Amino acid sequence: MRIGVLTGGGDVPGLNPCIKALVYRAVDEGCEVVGIRRGWAGLLEYDPTDPTTYDECIRVLDKQNTRTIDRTGGTMLHTSRTNPGRVRPKEAPAFLRGQSPSPPVGESPALADFTPHVLKVISRLGLDVLIPIGGDDTLSYGLRLAQEGIPVIAIPKTMDNDVHGTDYCIGFSTAITRSVSFIHQLRTSAGSHERLLVVELFGRYSGETSLVASYLAGVDRSIISEVSFDPEKLARLLVQDKKANPSHYAIVTISEGARMIGGQTVETGEADAYGHRKLGGIGLTTGEILKRLTGEDIIYQPLSYLMRSGPPDSLDLMVAVNFAHMALSLALDRSHSQMVALRQGTYTHVPLGVLSEGVKRADVEELYDAETYRPKVRHVMGKPMFLY
Repeated sequence: MRIGVLTGGGDVPGLNPCIKALVYRAVDEGCEVVGIRRGWAGLLEYDPTDPTTYDECIRVLDKQNTRTIDRTGGTMLHTSRTNPGRVRPKEAPAFLRGQSPSPPVGESPALADFTPHVLKVISRLGLDVLIPIGGDDTLSYGLRLAQEGIPVIAIPKTMDNDVHGTDYCIGFSTAITRSVSFIHQLRTSAGSHERLLVVELFGRYSGETSLVASYLAGVDRSIISEVSFDPEKLARLLVQDKKANPSHYAIVTISEGARMIGGQTVETGEADAYGHRKLGGIGLTTGEILKRLTGEDIIYQPLSYLMRSGPPDSLDLMVAVNFAHMALSLALDRSHSQMVALRQGTYTHVPLGVLSEGVKRADVEELYDAETYRPKVRHVMGKPMFLY
């Protein structure tokens, strides 16, 4: 069996351990593993008629060249946000620019769908199964390939923990661990200067990172993407929190995808291949408004890439390795069009089509007090470890 593996979207801690575990188990089972570099870009940019593109896009993996990769974060295969089904003319590889593929259904005619080329590359590489490791964007194209008849087994990863169909994604625990640690470190500056501290967290349109990090770090207020907030109300609450704190400071965490009542999310730049613009800056805007409303000095700290950098914590390490073994078992059983998952604390797998059945967001009714902008965790009996 020849297995292709790739990592797409944002990097998270746990990708390299997942790749290593997959390779080691596959080799022991007599399989060959082909690493596809830079996510779906590796399949898009590989020209079977030009041997010079092979090393740029493909790397055969074995125990020797993956022996130590589990000691570091990131992905040794590199990554991208490429979507071969939605390619702008300027982003098409030179050898494909002369072609005129049909645009994706319902999309702008300026976009090209190079999926037929990807299918040819998969066939040329002799891949018996493809294992993409990614978030909902990356895996959505994996679903597209599965619908085209390619055997696909998906592994969910994203620090946002927002892949539909699984309670847990590789990278989430480390992101929370990092966030809690940095929040506690920032207390020293906030307390020393007696300021209001605004900590902006990655998470896109899911508030889980802000909600769980604030719950565990014991911050004063938490703004999440799912609930629009009133900055004047937030200002009053934080002033009260500061007065009640003997060290004269207060902290609010805020999701990068949060928005004020009647406002919009803060987005910048051009939309990526999946139609998403870059989020970020709502914390800065909120901090400026808080300063104007309260007269208090503000510390604004976006944690951003610090949340997803470095090696994984023990939980992400364990889940990454176990997801790899599950995916390999499914491949050996020829059980395709599946995604490995954790549900209610149990390792399992779900049909890949679950990705298109909805979106995963924080359970506001159960876990958040929208009136006080605080986590509301009262009933944990019978809930999964991360409450989701």
